[in-house]
Amino acid sequence: MSIHMKAFRFAAAISAAVLFSLPASAQTTLRIGTVLAPDDPMGQGLEKFSEEVEEATSGDVVVQVFHNSQLGDTTEMLDQARAAANVGTVTDVARLSSFVPSLAIMSAPFLFDTYADADKFALSDEYLAWGEELKEEAGLVMLASNWYQGARHLLTQKPVSTPEDLSGVRMRTIGAPIWIETIRAMGAEPTPMAWGEVYSALQLGTLDAAEAQPTAITGAKLDEVVENVTKTAHIQLVTALVVGADTWDQLSPENQEIVRDLAVKNGRYASQLSIEQSEEALQAVSEAGVSVDEIDRTPFIEAVQDVYTKLDLEEEAATVREVLGN
Repeated sequence: MSIHMKAFRFAAAISAAVLFSLPASAQTTLRIGTVLAPDDPMGQGLEKFSEEVEEATSGDVVVQVFHNSQLGDTTEMLDQARAAANVGTVTDVARLSSFVPSLAIMSAPFLFDTYADADKFALSDEYLAWGEELKEEAGLVMLASNWYQGARHLLTQKPVSTPEDLSGVRMRTIGAPIWIETIRAMGAEPTPMAWGEVYSALQLGTLDAAEAQPTAITGAKLDEVVENVTKTAHIQLVTALVVGADTWDQLSPENQEIVRDLAVKNGRYASQLSIEQSEEALQAVSEAGVSVDEIDRTPFIEAVQDVYTKLDLEEEAATVREVLGN
């Protein structure tokens, strides 16, 4: 036998050994980031989601969770996902409305009364159709849009009871049109800013106010830098678990179905934690010396009605009411 033939057979044997030693399917890792703390309900939900995905897919899909903006701010993580980086995040759906305008309705002011309403609409055929458009328009895949973080309230340095009380107040909000126009209609000057910068901005006075859900107030220790929390519940913060389409398409159809189902299931788990912990968080804020006030929300509800017309969301609002039977 020639030296060349021996070499060929040796190489073939090595190749066969490597081939048979490989797992039946390649492992895919999903890197999910959040700007929130690990003990936030969203963080707890993501950790549970990670454990259940790995178990249900027999290790074919591994979810790595990064808290406290380790992968960047929410907008930065979305940009990374769109650029084909293996990054996903939990995001308010309004940030995605620049690609699919109808999605902004999930963050519309005073629209959803309860989490149950938002959960129902997030799983409706009408909403899921908009989600499918997101993949085509932005290269992003929404795994589930029922991750509820809580009702947003006003965080200020002075008491607030009407929109007039917010005149001239620089208020941090999310940098999406529905949020900006809502805060403007409520009387304040909307000031988009990364969440990780809010504490120092309030402390230094470059911001006068913010708005946030109860668990985020305590998670970011904003009770140390504001004097008042006014319970407006102007927006129910329903967020979506989003990943890049390039990474998503690496999963088999079977694993995609498993991951989606667990995203919905753990979205409900995290949402229930948010609901349970919201009152506890407000109690902690009150005990820290911050005034927590109930008000008549009617002036604010009336003030934001033009937002739907201004952003051309009247048809979407009607769709929500039809799905909910309102």
